[in-house]
Amino acid sequence: MRVVLASGNAGKLRELNALLTGLDLQLVSQVELGIPAVEETGTTFEGNALLKARHAAGAARLPAIADDSGIEVDALNGAPGLYSARYAGPDADDAANNAKLLRALQDVPEAARTARYRCVLAFVRYADDPYPLLAQGSWEGRIIDSPRGSGGFGYDPYFWLPQRGCTAAELEAGEKDHLSHRGQAMRRLRAALERL
Repeated sequence: MRVVLASGNAGKLRELNALLTGLDLQLVSQVELGIPAVEETGTTFEGNALLKARHAAGAARLPAIADDSGIEVDALNGAPGLYSARYAGPDADDAANNAKLLRALQDVPEAARTARYRCVLAFVRYADDPYPLLAQGSWEGRIIDSPRGSGGFGYDPYFWLPQRGCTAAELEAGEKDHLSHRGQAMRRLRAALERL
């Protein structure tokens, strides 16, 4: 079954494809299908994930999976949260977002920089599906001052995992898939899809 991923993020596509291995699904990015991104007007990760999934499903006339995820920093009252991908502005890249985060935390001691990645995945069979599948995951860590590692994307080089003694960007891909917020959410979604 072809399923459209409501994202143009190559990192997400790669991670989700790896997590879906063995299911009879062929994930295709909405960018490959010429579907523009929808404005994320939801007020929660769940709301944005559903909005994106319904938009992509309607445009592609295919089932759709959407992810809404971000990083919540306790010292910043949960920011950047929903705005993680555009924290430094609508066209910001990872470097700009990370720079803004570090500026916001410059007077916060490292021990007080607790944070978590959160992910909500939504699956809809068609745009108006009244019974969407939702799955979520969270991953605890802390924000450090200097980047470490070259894997992952987004805030991964600054997301320190005390229990592993490394950043998310230093993990092997398989270990990251096992531990991450997206990996947790996908395993839950995958279990729900297998029951369909």
